[in-house]
Amino acid sequence: MKVEVIGDQQTLFPDVQATIEATRILVKEGFTVLPYTSDDIVVAKRLIDAGASAVMPLGAPIGSGMGIQNQPNIRILREIITEVPLIVDAGVGTASDAAIAMELGVDGVLMNTGIAGAQDPVLMAEAMKNAVLAGRQAYLAGRMTKKLYATASSPLEGVVR
Repeated sequence: MKVEVIGDQQTLFPDVQATIEATRILVKEGFTVLPYTSDDIVVAKRLIDAGASAVMPLGAPIGSGMGIQNQPNIRILREIITEVPLIVDAGVGTASDAAIAMELGVDGVLMNTGIAGAQDPVLMAEAMKNAVLAGRQAYLAGRMTKKLYATASSPLEGVVR
């Protein structure tokens, strides 16, 4: 079950302490718990210790469509959280946002408003599917190293001058 304990009505940010406690209680009652949470690594570890079956941090406020605003934090979570799935749970507004989330290495993207609020929800859902697939493939392929200066991509040997 998805657990969403809202701590602030204006931002819809999670109440992480209450989320950890709710996770602990629900797991003891036999539920599979998928908690909506912040992008804090300490909270993620505590949720796992409480028995969470996934960690689902927001990428931006729920329903904002702002995209993944916390890329470094998501990367850190991905690097450290390996025992349960990591799923971005809020902020995705368009297909490129979903691709970015997947390129960061998350296992999935939960979305609603980005599709429901689109002018053509069916077409947006298809675009999101394609973006998730492309983003996952890009993550698995391994991104080239970013460099400050240019590097020739064509061979310099064997060139006729």
